[in-house]
Amino acid sequence: MNYRMTAALLSLAGFFISAYLYLYKIGKIGTLACGTGGCETVQLSQWSRFGGLEVSLIGLLGYAVLLGLTLIALQHPPSSRSWPMTLLLILSGLGVAFTAYLTYLELFVIHAICRWCVASAAIICGIFILAVLEHQRLVPGREG
Repeated sequence: MNYRMTAALLSLAGFFISAYLYLYKIGKIGTLACGTGGCETVQLSQWSRFGGLEVSLIGLLGYAVLLGLTLIALQHPPSSRSWPMTLLLILSGLGVAFTAYLTYLELFVIHAICRWCVASAAIICGIFILAVLEHQRLVPGREG
C-alpha cells in the first residue's frame, strides 16, 4: 500500500470538507447538507472560532499544508525517510489532538454533532495512522 498517496488523497478530501464548511461560515453557501441540524448548531456556536480564527479556516489551512507535505513526500523514493513525512507525522498528531478537543466540545458543551466534523475527524485520524505506518516501515531493522 502506498501510504503517501493515500495520505495525499485523504488530505485533499479534508481540504474540500473544510472549504465547504468555511464557505458556509462566511455566508457563501446558504445551508449545509447535514440532515440533523447539528452542523449548523456547531458551525454557529461560539466554539466555532479558536484563537480568533474560524475553526473551518484552520482546517482548510491545515489540510492544505498536509496535502503539500504529502505531495513533496511523493517526490522522494518510497524507501527513504523524508522530512515531509516526519513533519506530516508531527502535524497530523497535533491535528488529532485538536480534533479530540473539538469533539469534546461537540459532545459535552455544544450538545450537537456535525457530520462534516466527524468526517474530518476520521480523515485526520487516518492521515495520522498512515504517517505512523510509514514511519514504522522506514525504521531501520524493520521489514517493509
